[in-house]
Amino acid sequence: DVGHSQEGSQEVAKLLEGGYFNGPKPVRLLQRLMTLANLKNDSIVLDFFAGSSTTAHAVMSLNATDNGHRKFIMIQLPEPTPPDSEARKAGYSTIAQIGRERIRRAGDLITDKTHSPMFAGDYTPDVGFRVLRVDSSNYRGVFFSAQDFSPDVLDDCAENIKPERSGLDLLFGEITEYGLPLSLKYRAEKVSGCTVHFYGEGELIACFDRVNVDVVKYIAKLQPKRAMFRDSCFKNSAERINMLQWLKHYAPECRVNIL
Repeated sequence: DVGHSQEGSQEVAKLLEGGYFNGPKPVRLLQRLMTLANLKNDSIVLDFFAGSSTTAHAVMSLNATDNGHRKFIMIQLPEPTPPDSEARKAGYSTIAQIGRERIRRAGDLITDKTHSPMFAGDYTPDVGFRVLRVDSSNYRGVFFSAQDFSPDVLDDCAENIKPERSGLDLLFGEITEYGLPLSLKYRAEKVSGCTVHFYGEGELIACFDRVNVDVVKYIAKLQPKRAMFRDSCFKNSAERINMLQWLKHYAPECRVNIL
């Protein structure tokens, strides 16, 4: 009634154009389990062992059948694929990569009404997803014991953020510190040559480039709950004080964080 391993393998092979995952569960099985669990229309489904992400595929398919708004959280260690496997030859170096690609392709298939007439009218299920990974801190280790400290280490302490970290790394690293949901809307735009990050509806606005007064005024007039900058956004301490005064003037309720 709910398929078998061979059916699950065929589903993955059809989507990814190759048998890159052994023993995946069929979508019908996961949908039956969700039915038995009496999921609500807006439930969140968590799979701690995502594998090929059949669970995500099943959630999106179920949403398409009953106009649902269920969400999924897939967790998968970046377990390497065998060096001589078909998956590795196809460019999938980890199981997590297989799962991500499967979600993308399943979403495209589900929302393509010419191939998946599961829904009618103007309703289109939301198949978007965000990929996040656990990593070490964005900050460098700049704390030294007394016996290890010398004037030579001062230059190393000037910048406390690891050089390879991007603006998105910094943004989402701090989002977890604030306790904000990781699923809020995100967008970025250029303002006076600077990339400004917007997260949530007025929850957080951040900029990690060298800012000017126009950028700070623009952020302040939007009245965000929080604003975030890097210390290197400002030329010197005097400029930072001046800029933050502009921010305080236009957005007195805004909480400012300087990384």
